[in-house]
Amino acid sequence: MKEGPGSRLARKNSLERRDSIVDDLEDHPPFYITMMIGVLKAVFLFYDVVTYVPHMIFSNPAAKKEKSERVKALPRKENEPSSPWVHVDVKDGKLIKADKTLGQIWDEAVNFYEDLPCMGTREVLKITKEKQDSGKVFEKWEMGKYNWRSYNQVNQRVNLVASALKKMGLKPKDPVVIFAETREEWMTTALACFKMNFPVATVYATLGEDAVCYALNQVQAKTIFTTESLLPIVTKAIKDGAELKNIVYYESNDPNEKNGKKKNGDAEVISFSDLLNKGDNNFTPGKENKPTLDDVAMIMYTSGTTGNPKGVMLAHRNIVAATAGQGFDIDVDPKDTYIGYLPLAHILEVCAECVCIIKGTKIGYSSAQTLFDRAPKIPKGHKGDTSELKPTLMACVPAVMDRIYKAVVDDVNSRSPLFREVFKCMYERKRSRYEEGYKTLLLNKLVFNKIGKILGGELRCVLSGGAPLSPETQRFMNICFCCPVIQGYGLTETCGGATIADLHDLSTGTVGPPLRCAQIILEAWEEAGYSPDNETPQGEVLIGGDHVALGYYKDEKKTKEEFSERNGVRYFATGDIGEFRADGSLKIIDRKKDLLKLSHGEYISLGKVETNLLTNPLIENICVYGDSNKSYVIALVVPNQKNLSALAEKNGVDIGNWEKVCANPKIVKAVLDELTGYVKGKLERAEIPQKIHLCHEPWTPASGLLTEALKLKRKNIEKEFKEEIERLYK
Repeated sequence: MKEGPGSRLARKNSLERRDSIVDDLEDHPPFYITMMIGVLKAVFLFYDVVTYVPHMIFSNPAAKKEKSERVKALPRKENEPSSPWVHVDVKDGKLIKADKTLGQIWDEAVNFYEDLPCMGTREVLKITKEKQDSGKVFEKWEMGKYNWRSYNQVNQRVNLVASALKKMGLKPKDPVVIFAETREEWMTTALACFKMNFPVATVYATLGEDAVCYALNQVQAKTIFTTESLLPIVTKAIKDGAELKNIVYYESNDPNEKNGKKKNGDAEVISFSDLLNKGDNNFTPGKENKPTLDDVAMIMYTSGTTGNPKGVMLAHRNIVAATAGQGFDIDVDPKDTYIGYLPLAHILEVCAECVCIIKGTKIGYSSAQTLFDRAPKIPKGHKGDTSELKPTLMACVPAVMDRIYKAVVDDVNSRSPLFREVFKCMYERKRSRYEEGYKTLLLNKLVFNKIGKILGGELRCVLSGGAPLSPETQRFMNICFCCPVIQGYGLTETCGGATIADLHDLSTGTVGPPLRCAQIILEAWEEAGYSPDNETPQGEVLIGGDHVALGYYKDEKKTKEEFSERNGVRYFATGDIGEFRADGSLKIIDRKKDLLKLSHGEYISLGKVETNLLTNPLIENICVYGDSNKSYVIALVVPNQKNLSALAEKNGVDIGNWEKVCANPKIVKAVLDELTGYVKGKLERAEIPQKIHLCHEPWTPASGLLTEALKLKRKNIEKEFKEEIERLYK
C-alpha cells in the first residue's frame, strides 16, 4: 500500500482530542484542592479493587471492548479495497431492498399497533408577551400535558385528509407542497399524500420568499399546506406568479394569529380542521391512486449552501429501503418515546420518524423554541418539552449538541474552584472507565444523571446527523447524558442513509459501517493523494443502493453529473472524502469543496479546522477562509456574547457597546491568542488561522448565512464579509 499527501493529511485529521471538556474548564486550583482531588483519586482506586470481581462477572468489560472493536464492514472482494464496501452481514448476500410503498408500510403499522399511542402534541394553556429593555417582544408559552392519538386515530385523520384532497380535485401524481414547521399535522398530511400518490414537495419553514416561490413554481403545485404565521409568505408567492388553487393552513396556538380570509387571489383558503370535516370517514384509496415503488413520494428541497434549493426526487422505493436499513441499527420498540423537533423538511427527521412508525415508537412533537426548560418560549419555572415528555430517543444535529456542551462548560466554569476540580476529576474518571467498557453507576447517580435531566433524564440513545460531530462533543454527550451517541452519515440524495455507527462502538469520530441497504465505493482523487490503495483506504465517497434518489427535479444535467449506474447499482457521488478504519467503520475526513491548497502547497481542510475551533467557549460560530495565493488561513468568528464580554471586562474594556467590543483590537488579539493556544498540538501550524475578524451580529438561516440545517453558506459569507477578508489579507 502506498501513502500519498492526502493520506498524510487524513492521518493528521484522524487525531482525536482525548482531553475533551477538560481543556475548556478553568484550572490552576489552590494546593488544598489538589490534595483533596488526590484523596478522591485514591478512593476511586480503592473502589476499583473492591468492585473488580463483580464488574468482571456482571459487566464483562472485556466482552464490551471486543464487541466495540469487531470488524463491521469489508470490501466485497477480498483484499480489493477499491471494490464496494458492505456491512459484514450482507457481504455474501444481497442488500436490503424495498418491496412495499410508504402507504403500505403505514397500513401495516396501523394493523399491528392499532390502539398504541402514535403521535402526541403538547397543549398550550396560555401565551403571554414579554417586552424586553431593547424593545423586542418575546412570547412565553405556558404548556400542559401531551395529548396522544393512537395509530387507529391518526389513520382516521390520514384517510380524512386523503378523501378531502380527492374531493378538491387532486389526481394521482399531482404534487402537494408542505411549507410548515414540524408538527403532528405535517406527518399526517404526508402519510395521506403517500397513500394517494400525491408527491410531497417539502420546503423549509425558514426559507425566504424567493426560495419558496422558486419551489412552488418549479413543481407547479396547485395545493399547499402551511401555517397561519406563514400565510403572508404564501400570499407573496402568489403575487410573484405561483398559481395556487388550494391553501390549507395548520391552526396557530396564538388566538391573535387567527386567519379570517377564505380566498387569496384565486386560491381557496381553508383550515386543517375544516379540511378534516370535508373528508369521508369510510374512505379507502382506489386502485387508481395506489403508487408503485418507483413513483415519486417526495420532492425534498435541500436548504443548499449555494444558489437556489435543489429538488431531490425520492421514490417510495428509496425511502422504504433507507428506513429498513436504518431500522436494523436503531434499537427502539413500542416502549420508547421519540421527540420530534428537527425540521421535517430535513431528511434526518423524516427517516427518524419513519423508523419510529414501523417499530411502534410513539412520537411527541416539539420545537427548538420549547425543547428545554430554558428554551426561549418557556417561562421561568416551567417545564420544557423534554422535561414533560421524557424521551428515550432523540435526533440531534451537531450544532445543537455543541450548544449543550458549551452551556454545561459555562455553568461549571461559573462555580467554585473546588466544584470545577471535582467535576473534572469525575468526568475524566467516567471517560476512562467508559472507554475501557466499564459502567459507572455510582458516578451517574451522584453527578451525571442531574445533567441528563436537561433532556428529560430518560434518554437511551441520541442520533446525530446532518453535519460532522466533533469527537469531544460526542464523548461529552456519552458521558454527561449516560447514553450512546450514534453518529450517522447520509445525504438527502441517499434518503439520509449511507452509514450508521454501531451501538456498541466505544470510539468516537467515525460514522460507522454501511447500512445493510447500502454499499460504498471509495473513488480515487489523485490530485489530493486520496486512493483506496493507500495504506488506509481513502477516496471520494460514492453511495450505492436502492435508497439512492431518482435525481434532481427538472435538472437532468446536474443529475447526470452526480448520479451514475455501475453494475446495475445506482450511485451518488457525495463530494465527501472518507477512509475506512481497520474495523470497517467509515470516517469522513474532508470535503472536496472544503479542501484548500495554500501557496506553499500545503492542503488545508477548512471543515476540520472549524470543527476543532467550534467547541471553544468563546465561539458561537466560525468560518475559516483561505486564498490559494496566500500562505495562511483567516477566520470570521461569531463570538459568544457572554464569554467575550467576560474576557473584555478582564482586559479592562468597556462592554456597553457590543459592536465596539468586537472591533476592539485588544479583544481581537486576545481571542486570537486564546484560539491559537486552544488548538496547539491538535492542528498543524498552517491550519491555525493567523488573523480573525469578530462579527457582532449572529449568523442565522434568516440572514442567509446558514442553511436550515445550520451549515455554513460559504459563498454568502464570503460575499457578506468581502471587505473584512480583503483587510485581513493586507
